[in-house]
Order: sequence, then C-alpha cells, then structure tokens
Amino acid sequence: MAACMLPTAALAQLPPAEPEVETEGQTSPSAGAEAPLADGALPTPGTGDAGEIVVTGTRLSVTGFTAPTPTTVIGEEQIAANAQPNIFTTIAQLPSLQGSSGTQVNTFSTSSGQQGLSSFSLRGVGAIRTLTLLDGQRVVGANVTGVPDISLFPQLLVRRVDVVNGGASASYGSDAVGGVVNFITDTRFRGIKGNIQGGITNYGDDAQGLVQLAVGDSFLDDRLHIVASAEYGKEQGVGGGEFGIELANGRDWFVQTTLINRGVLNDGAPQYLVRDFAQSTTFTKYGLITAGPLQGTAFDEAGNPFQFQYGSNGVPARNAAGTVIGCYPGFCLGGDLSGNVDAGRSLKSRIGRLNTYARIGYEIAPENELYLTLNVGQVKTSNQPVNGQNRPGLTLQCANPYVPASVQAACAAAGITSFQYGTSNAALGNTRVHTDRRLYRLVVGATGQFQAAGTAWNYDAYYERGANYTDIDVNNILLSPRFNQAIDAISENGAIVCRNPAARAAGCQPLNIIGGNPSEAALRYIMPENGPFQRTRQTQDVVSVSLSGSPIDLWAGPLAIAVGAEYRHEFYTVRADPYGAGFAATPPNADYPADPVLLAGGNNWYAGNYKNGSGAYSVKEGFFEANLPLISSKAAGNANINGAVRLTDYSTSGKVWAWKIGGTWDLPIDGLKLRAVTSRDVRAPNLSELFAAPVTTTLPNFFDPFRNTNVLVIQNTIGNTELTPEIARNTTAGITLANPSWLPGLSLSFDYYTLKIKDVISSIAPADIVQLCFQNVLPETCDVFNLNNSAGPNFINVQAFNLASIDTEGFDIEASYRWQRPLGLPGSFVLRGLATHVIKYVTDTGLPGTIPTDTAGNNLGATPHWKWLAIQSYENDRFSLLVQERWFSSGTIGNQYVVCQTNCPASTAARPTIDDNRIRGAFYVDLGGTYNLTDQITAYVKVDNLFDRSPARSTIFNNPALYDQLGRVYRAGVRFKF
Repeated sequence: MAACMLPTAALAQLPPAEPEVETEGQTSPSAGAEAPLADGALPTPGTGDAGEIVVTGTRLSVTGFTAPTPTTVIGEEQIAANAQPNIFTTIAQLPSLQGSSGTQVNTFSTSSGQQGLSSFSLRGVGAIRTLTLLDGQRVVGANVTGVPDISLFPQLLVRRVDVVNGGASASYGSDAVGGVVNFITDTRFRGIKGNIQGGITNYGDDAQGLVQLAVGDSFLDDRLHIVASAEYGKEQGVGGGEFGIELANGRDWFVQTTLINRGVLNDGAPQYLVRDFAQSTTFTKYGLITAGPLQGTAFDEAGNPFQFQYGSNGVPARNAAGTVIGCYPGFCLGGDLSGNVDAGRSLKSRIGRLNTYARIGYEIAPENELYLTLNVGQVKTSNQPVNGQNRPGLTLQCANPYVPASVQAACAAAGITSFQYGTSNAALGNTRVHTDRRLYRLVVGATGQFQAAGTAWNYDAYYERGANYTDIDVNNILLSPRFNQAIDAISENGAIVCRNPAARAAGCQPLNIIGGNPSEAALRYIMPENGPFQRTRQTQDVVSVSLSGSPIDLWAGPLAIAVGAEYRHEFYTVRADPYGAGFAATPPNADYPADPVLLAGGNNWYAGNYKNGSGAYSVKEGFFEANLPLISSKAAGNANINGAVRLTDYSTSGKVWAWKIGGTWDLPIDGLKLRAVTSRDVRAPNLSELFAAPVTTTLPNFFDPFRNTNVLVIQNTIGNTELTPEIARNTTAGITLANPSWLPGLSLSFDYYTLKIKDVISSIAPADIVQLCFQNVLPETCDVFNLNNSAGPNFINVQAFNLASIDTEGFDIEASYRWQRPLGLPGSFVLRGLATHVIKYVTDTGLPGTIPTDTAGNNLGATPHWKWLAIQSYENDRFSLLVQERWFSSGTIGNQYVVCQTNCPASTAARPTIDDNRIRGAFYVDLGGTYNLTDQITAYVKVDNLFDRSPARSTIFNNPALYDQLGRVYRAGVRFKF
C-alpha cells in the first residue's frame, strides 16, 4: 500500500494535527499520545501498539513526516455514528465533496448508465477528476467514465477513509486532480462483528434494510491473517408521483417551477421568467389539439372532447402557430395541470447490494507479508425517469377513425383535414430503467521491509485484476417509428388498420391516442416486451511496485525517498439491442425482429438507444518522491520540503509529466504549523471520452430558436480518439493549530486553494451548439444538427474536445475541540466543524464569442458559495448523543443572468435577463444516539432531516446533489462485536 508509515513510538513526537471529521465522540488516545495525529492519521488497523500510521497523499515512509497536502480523516466510529445504509452518504457530506452522485441523482436519466451510481467529486470538478482507492489501490470502473461504485466496496471492514483535498497525480497518477478518497480496510481484524439496521422515511417509503457481518482471526503463531465480510442492503427508493404536481406519498413541495423563455430580447422586460405551476400548451394527459381552428380541444380518458382549461385566463388564438392569448410562449400558469409529467421522476432510485470480501495474508518473515484479496459484489438499481412518454408536435388526420365524430364534423366545418396534437401518453404507462452492476476483483501482492546498505526499506508490490459487468434493461418504452405508424389509422373494409401497407404487412396495430384506451395488441406492437438493453464489460489490469526508505541522515533529519513504477491496462466492450444500436451493428436476434418501419441504423426507441462499441488503452509510468528536512531546532522549529515527479506514457496520447513541490513548517510557537504545496496534475481521457459507443438521448422539449418552438430531438454522443490529457495546476497554502498547551484538545486549520485546469475535455451542450449556429457565432456547429429533419428524427451530435478550462478558488476551514469530563461528567464532549467557501468557479468553453461563466454560488450546479458540516457529540461508557447540522448557502439559477423587472437592458446570450435569480439554500439537522446493552452489543437510533426540510424550487431548480428530496428519515439498529 502506498503510504506514509510512522512507528507508534513516534506518536507523541508528531506535529499537531489538522482536524479530523467525527460524527460522535471518541475515547481519548492512550497516555503519551493524547494529541490528535498528524494530518488526521490514525493507527494502522488492527496493529495495536506495534503498528504504524498510514497517511494517504504521499508515498514516503519516514518517522515524523507529515505531507503538505490537507487530508481529512473519517474513522469507523464516525461512520457508524452516521448510521447510513451506504458509507457513500457519510463521506459525501464533507464540504469539500461537491457534485457527488448517488441514488438521488440521475433518476431522470434513461440512457446515461449512471442511475444509482455512487461516486465522489472533490472541489466540484467531477467524479472523473477524483481518484477513489481501496487500500491505496485502484478499483475498476463501474461505468465507462472510469469511476468506481462505492456501493460495491466492502463497507463493514473499512477502518477509515482519507480524503486528500488537493492534487495528487505525482503520487497516484491520473484522475487525482481534485484529490483522492482512499478507503482503508482492517487487515488485522480479529473476532466477529455485525450490524443490523432498518429505516423508513416520514412518508412511509424508502424502507431500508442492512445486514453486515465480518469475521477475522490469526493462525500459525500469528503469521496467517484471514478476514472476511459479507453484507446485504436494500433501499426501496421513492418512486414517481402522479401526473400533474402530486409527488409520491403526499410530499407537497413540488410546484412545477419552470424557466420560461419569452423569446423577446429588447422590450424592457426580462427575457426569462421564473414561474410556479407552469402548464405546457403543447400536450395534456390524454391529448390536446394544439393549433388551428380546433385548438384547445382536449380529451378525457374515455376519449370525450372538452374545452381545455388554460391557465392565466389564456384564450387559444386558433392560429397555425398555436398561440394562446394571455399566456407565455409554450406555457400558461395554473389551469389544468393534470398532464404535467415531471412529478413522475423517481426521487430516489431503488437499490439492492450484495458485497463479499476476503483477504488472506501470510507473513513469510517478520514484517513481510504475501496477501491475496478478493472482492465480489453486485448492485441492482431501478428508477422511473418520468411519467408517460410525452409526444408533443404530432399531426393527426381528421379522418382517423379514433377521432370522435363531433371533432370530425368540426374539422369539416373548419375546412381542415388534419390538426396538431400533443399528449403525455399517460395510457402507455411509465418507463422503468433497471441496472445490474457486478464487480469481480482480485489483488495479489507483497508488502514489507528489508535492510540494505544500513537502511530499512519498505516495499509494496501487487497485481490487480478487476472486471465489472453492467447490464441495463429498460421496460415499457415505445418504438417511435412504430408509434408514428400506429397512430396514423384508417378504416378499411369496416376495420381500423394502419394506413401504411408496408407497416400493416409487418404487423402494425392501430393505436388510439385519443383518450386512454389503447388496445392490448397496439401496446405490444409499439412497446414490445423486449425493450432496450446494454451489456458492458470493463476490465482493469494493474501491476505496481514501489520502494521507500531513508538512505541518508542529514543535518535536520533523514532524507526520505520513494520510487515506483506502474503499468495499467483498461478495456471495455459494450453491445446493445438492434433497435437501438442498428441492425447492421448487431447479430440477428429473434427477440428483436427486423421491421421495414424501423430505422436500420438504430435510434428507434423513445429513449435508451444504446450503441455497440469497444476500446482500450494502456499506461506506463514511473515516479520519484523525496522529503528533505531543512530545520530541526527548538529555536526555529521543524521544516521540510516535499517533492515528487511522475512520467506517464499513455498509449493514446503519449508522454506527460506530473509533479508537486511543497513543505511544512512546525513553528516554534505552541501547536502552530504552516504548510503549502503546488502541483501539476493530469487527467487522461477515459474510455468513454475516447471510444464512446454512440449514446443516444431523447430531449423531448428542446427549444428550437429558428422556429421559436419546442421539438423532440435525439442527442447522439460520440467519442474522440484524438483527445489529450487535461493539465491542472493545484496550489494550497494553510495554517494549523493543534493541541496547544493553553487549550488541550483544540485543533484548527485554514487552507486556501486554487485549481486551474486547461485542455478540459468537454462537450458543447446541445442548446449551445444550436445557439452558436443560430447567432452565427460558430457556423461550424450548424453541420452537426438538424431540428427539422424530414428524412428521420431531429438530431444533435455531441463530441468531446480539449477546448475548455476551469479556474476555481476557495478555502477550507476545519475546527474541533474535545472536552474530557465536561462539567465533571464522565466521558467526553466533542465539537467538530468543517466548511468550504468557493470564491469562484470559472468555466471557459474555449469557444469563440463566448464569455467565461462563474458558477460559484450557482445552486443548480455543484458549488454553492458556502457548505459546512457541524457535529456536537457526547459519549460515555454507557451511551452517546449526536447532533449534526448540514448547511449550504443560498445561490442563483445562473450567475450569467441580469436580474430586472422593468427597464431591462437588451438580453444577450452571454448576459440574459431574468426576473428572479435566487434559489434558497438549506439547513438540515440530524440527531442520533447509542446505548450499550452489553459490552459487546450496542443499540442505536438516527433521525436525518429532523425538521423535514423540503428542497428548493423544483423541477428545474431542484438539485438532488445538494438538496434532500426525501424528508425526515428514521433509522435504528443493533451492532455487535465479539
């Protein structure tokens, strides 16, 4: 394991620590080591008094050394006290983690493959720029972006989690741009321990169950060490609500908030309006005629026509454009809201996970071990992206036999033969997406020490083979070409049939979308039982060797060095169904018969048009790290310089250098330390960016500025093998105060950081592609989309380039105080606080004519200006109490907007005008407690979001990466250890 190892005997000599993160009080360290450990370090799991300290963030091994990069540690007591069904949630609460995913994120998605994926994002730069390790080793990705799924980690044996807040590419390689999250397991656990937990929300949903068991022991004179664990967890999730604005199980905070584009740029009023209870004028639950002489005629479930109730006292203009007088473009306020579909998105994905883990280690000599680790895990998730399968912009013939006679007569009287139509397709039911991720991971390694040239050297060598299999299946979703043929019905020889003879010959069944009574045959025709699927296999092979020691004693202490080399090979292959991927791209499949109605090239599904693909790359790299002690005296304190360099050779893009240089200075002032580090970090393009199987996403309400209307668009995302690594510059400088003699138990730290990333791999957003063409800023983008495609579906092609840059700046504050025997009571009282302030987060697309955007404080994104976590806990030998507060500041919809109500300046793409740009923040309070039934058995309870705080405005303003959507959650359980 790559680590900084410190003998226990040196604990009392360590410089003061940066504060640890704790969610309940811990018993104090033993005498002689009462000060918190350096940089949050904890004793190596299970080693007891003879153990060492392992600190993530450096590859050096030297007594008394602390790395200059700030590191936060969460111990197993804190993890247990937070009582979450998934350790991911506990870690993601840290303020420096911004934009992490999880079971409440990506629930609107059908095609991303990231539903239910739990992955970390440090500094808001994304999960792909945060390196997550298990015992200092890489884990094969659970998605083609390369990020692992924390739900697949062996959680009960995790002794602590180190969070390195800063670049670490020189030490750990690619992806460590935002930082590193390292899970450290207990490799010397002895005994049996377990956990049984259940939970439920205040609304009676998201029922949770968790069962965990771990065993371990040593044999053969304490030379053979075996640990194993197994756990099963299930969270029912929170499904979609009803059509309209009713969320699941009585949640009342959803108000269909919509950002309305008036489409007028210079009339003194704002272009964009934020409005609640918005209702589209382009569809209803069971169908609406949206333009022409019959505009405003809606249909109930039985297919009976009635006059639709527009909000805003809107009156249909009955023109070809579908204007509603008194309403905004595309939307009215209030009225009949029953057809809105957004409340149908799952608020939390259902998840079930089964993990097994085993490690066998044998000491071939004292302090020299051969080991084998095996992880096998499975995670299944499911979500509902939205209610219905919304289809605005349809054309129906008046002669369609499903059109009521009264409407046919009105057509004749008006002299029309067809009309524009939109429906939520409520009668078709709701789509479900199911994912199944399976991890198989084997590590064989050797670690230990040897003497050479009078120096003790630490070595670590391992081979890792990881494989992840991801299956995605989508149920109850329509084939768009078949739908289009099925709704075009005629009467022939007294029977209702599809108009197209070729479609009829291929089995077309006419579909009634007037109301909610489609035939079973029609449903099976447009939504076959075998829906979209994707089968992905990813593999990762790693060979790593590192060596560290202190070969020279200098004037201020030993010179410590570390060297190492690593080889890594990443591979993936994916295959999909022929209706999505294309018939030529897939072998014949009886479950997906060819059909002349369908597009041979694929993209036939309403959503979930997965593609076939494969790709691989290899990495060869070597690193060198050194720590040079500069000062060691009572008068001047202790100071050192730490540096590292790494050369990496990517098979796809060639060689690139990463480096860091920093140092710490323990001042001759009681408990005070300075630290600073600057680094050049890299992130290589991942498999998805290089070799992405073209992913197709449906954008059902895409705004077309050329025709000032919403259209259905297919977004095709494709790879780019010409990508090069991103290059980042990280700089951190801070000061810490730990355990001063004038107030033992106090720890404080302040760290300022800047992070600048250039050559950022990013895709131009579909809306930006269209706008850049529409405004003639980048005419080349006009060649990659068609929004009025008569030959097939409307489409936009999206591809990644090294165009953008990110420039972020801020600071972290951590504080803790442990009060032993408060007010003479037995036990200890602990205060903890962590905060991150994002001063700026500027993204430059690199496109001509565009202005960099600062998203710091944009609460639709990942970086609110302020985010903090505070904990107060008391514990003694019998019980413990915990109070935890989580808060982030109010923010904006977007910092680019100009807020005004009247006398507004001209609205531009760079500085659009808006009437309301504020999104409130959130403050959550959690309570918890434990009671020791015996010395081996502890009962516990936890209440999250005690005051049932609702999220901010929704839909477009609800960010589940920040806001809690579930409400109050109750959990209780029992832990045991023998």
